[in-house]
Amino acid sequence: MQIDSDLLENAVKTKTAEPIFRLYGWSPKCISLGRNQKCDFLKENIDCVRRLTGGRALLHDDEVTYSYVTPISIVPNGETITESYKYISGILIDFFRTLGVELDFGENKKISTHFDYCMLISTGADVCYKGKKIIGSAQFRKEGYILQHGSILFGYDKALLETLFHEEVKGITTVKEILPNISKEVFVQAIEHYVSQL
Repeated sequence: MQIDSDLLENAVKTKTAEPIFRLYGWSPKCISLGRNQKCDFLKENIDCVRRLTGGRALLHDDEVTYSYVTPISIVPNGETITESYKYISGILIDFFRTLGVELDFGENKKISTHFDYCMLISTGADVCYKGKKIIGSAQFRKEGYILQHGSILFGYDKALLETLFHEEVKGITTVKEILPNISKEVFVQAIEHYVSQL
């Protein structure tokens, strides 16, 4: 995630005119905390980092993480946070459509503050499959630029999540559940090819 931060800083410094899209994974598994989130719920021996962006904690395990750095000026209605989320996340929605999967934005639900795990919260700008969240994202803005990054759930360890966050995990889905015959490697290659054509 330091690379995400560095990409944003470099974009601001050089006044980069084009978006920068990045995919990455994690080894070993790790939890990232939102910019202002307290870390008072972890009892397992697991690495923990703090993101530049806000939001709640994420377990980075069996997932594909994306980041997108862009000038606000090239995003339609980019000054509006929700609209910019939807524009950037819409790139991923369009990609999934090429795989025959229809995703959409989840309903805006009242946030219950005891939820520490990001994927259990729906803001109306999150990406869902048949009402179940599959992509969670967060943003940070600086001097006319947006950094948006997020987690595309490829799979998940339900027992570990419930141990870490002391909450029942429900209302989420994964690429494995929707597309059981696609490997993570093929999935990532497909995203890279799609974005390279934009």
